[in-house]
Amino acid sequence: MERSFWNKRRVFVTGAAGFVGANLAGGLVQRGAEVVCLERDMPQPNALDLLGHRSHVTIVNGAVEDYALIERALNEYEIDSVFHLAAQTLVGLANRSPLSTFESNIRGTYCLLEACRRTPAVDRIVIASSDKAYGTHAQLPYSEDYALLGLYPYDASKVCTDVLARSFAHTYGMPVAVTRFANIYGPGDLNFSRVIPGTILSVLRHESPIIRSDGTPVREFVFVDDVVRGYLLVAEKSNEVNGEAFNLGTGEQVQMLDLVKRIIRIAGKDGELAPDILLKSKIEGEIDAQSLSSAKVEQRLGWTAEVILDEGLRRTFDWYREHLTELSQGELSGPR
Repeated sequence: MERSFWNKRRVFVTGAAGFVGANLAGGLVQRGAEVVCLERDMPQPNALDLLGHRSHVTIVNGAVEDYALIERALNEYEIDSVFHLAAQTLVGLANRSPLSTFESNIRGTYCLLEACRRTPAVDRIVIASSDKAYGTHAQLPYSEDYALLGLYPYDASKVCTDVLARSFAHTYGMPVAVTRFANIYGPGDLNFSRVIPGTILSVLRHESPIIRSDGTPVREFVFVDDVVRGYLLVAEKSNEVNGEAFNLGTGEQVQMLDLVKRIIRIAGKDGELAPDILLKSKIEGEIDAQSLSSAKVEQRLGWTAEVILDEGLRRTFDWYREHLTELSQGELSGPR
């Protein structure tokens, strides 16, 4: 990936105040891009500020479902590259509030895609789907030709996002590509209901981390720096792969109980803390195991994950330890 590709390019990032969006915005700034970020809310603290990127980007305030706002921003800032990451990403919240999830994740996607279609300067679009769109399949790992069977509200919203993106590409010839990442982790994730940041926060508070299941589900995690590389590489090649979807994962699966124990060990708390397993049986409807085949993106685009799980967990733990005071001042509540 050459730095010169992004130098002076005008890039629009939705969801830029979130964990992954803020890391992506920072990666683009480092590569010389002129980044415009869509921000609906500005909670304190937030990833864009904690990672130190806000002063280097232009902020547009509003929601991705606001079609007129999106079209105006794309035209006014003469955007040529779009990364669509804005979404309601919490599975539990999606189950409790499906309508708001569908508004942001589905309506927001087709509003953004239509605004891009009507903006001739836009040359490349990358839409964030998810491994959750696959739902449950008997055979692992998932490859891109597997059916999208996600049925729960968040999963279904990502199925719709995925299909809408590819529909616009195939119907209108738009340079749209879709990414399906495994579970993403790393510095700046302030959703402490997620297992990695939630466990780290508990350990830093000298509390036993809670596992909100029986600890047996198996998942795949990919470090955010690898995710940023993946997004940029897919965007650089989007004109060659329009209408296609790419899985991006590590090929390294881990059981939730083992994951929590690894974080405790990295923190040097073996013998002092132990996981608190909340349930004695599986959560109804929870997928037992998920993993992705990244063979297509490796063969077609040359992307592979570079950060193994233990290294990524160490880097992530160090970041939260360094920022614990700022996080505490923001009165964040972790899993209790």
